[in-house]
Amino acid sequence: MVTKKSTNKGKILLAGATGYLGGYVLTELIGREFQTRVIVRNSSKLQNLSESVEIVNAELTNPESLVNCCVGIDTVISTVGITRQKDGLTYMDVDYQANMNLLAEAIKSDIRKFIYVSVLNGEEMRHLKICEAKETFVDELKRSGLDYVIIRPNGFFSDMSEFFSMAQAGRIYLFGNGELKANPIHGEDLARLCVSAISGSETEIKAGGPETLSQNEIAAIAFEIAGKKQKIMFIPDWIRRLILSFVKTFTGSRTYGPIEFFMTVMATEMVAPEFGLHTLKAFYQELKQKTAKPA
Repeated sequence: MVTKKSTNKGKILLAGATGYLGGYVLTELIGREFQTRVIVRNSSKLQNLSESVEIVNAELTNPESLVNCCVGIDTVISTVGITRQKDGLTYMDVDYQANMNLLAEAIKSDIRKFIYVSVLNGEEMRHLKICEAKETFVDELKRSGLDYVIIRPNGFFSDMSEFFSMAQAGRIYLFGNGELKANPIHGEDLARLCVSAISGSETEIKAGGPETLSQNEIAAIAFEIAGKKQKIMFIPDWIRRLILSFVKTFTGSRTYGPIEFFMTVMATEMVAPEFGLHTLKAFYQELKQKTAKPA
């Protein structure tokens, strides 16, 4: 059995390193000179890594491929989860069971701490398929006997790109009156919190970006950067509920799940403690540069 470490510089196992947040977490771990082991399905997605990074090729949904992956590990960080159900995998297959497979190995190797990234207000949104899977795993993690940290981020900046796409097309659609507030967070800022949690004492961290904005204010920023006249169509909430009912009736869970989550979050106040440096305006400016057509 692996002995628990007392040093804050113990070796870290990162699961989900090729995802949006996981990539930033890996960069932060390397920058802080942590010895790091990453579990990836396709190692070709990770290139030019530091010598301090050990790559393990494994499939988190296949427990046999994970045997002994946590030996010698101090802390596990898991950003594993799917936004859209694909490749025949469901939220329960990935957000729950894949993390459970990893947790079983963590317990077997007697690691010190397990850090898991869920979602803000996940406890109150268990009726959503994605939150049901995440929070069911959170329940098991809390019962595991390991030290743990649940990271609960607000929406990522990457989720806000849809606002900019609509602005570029000339019109943004909002549910209700657009006054619901949110403070989405950049992956780089959230990664700093995840890595700091290795040596922290909190068991739950709610995290949002440095600016709390209404949906109308987010739309205004998107139009400004897109260089378009502001045009917003406000959709009554009863239409949102009707759309959800229709999609749930006539599509499978693979299609319904992401729509259900997006449309619920868009009709919910999503505000977390403010943190970080990255602004949404700067993010939209970066998007504009990436989508600009060459002269």
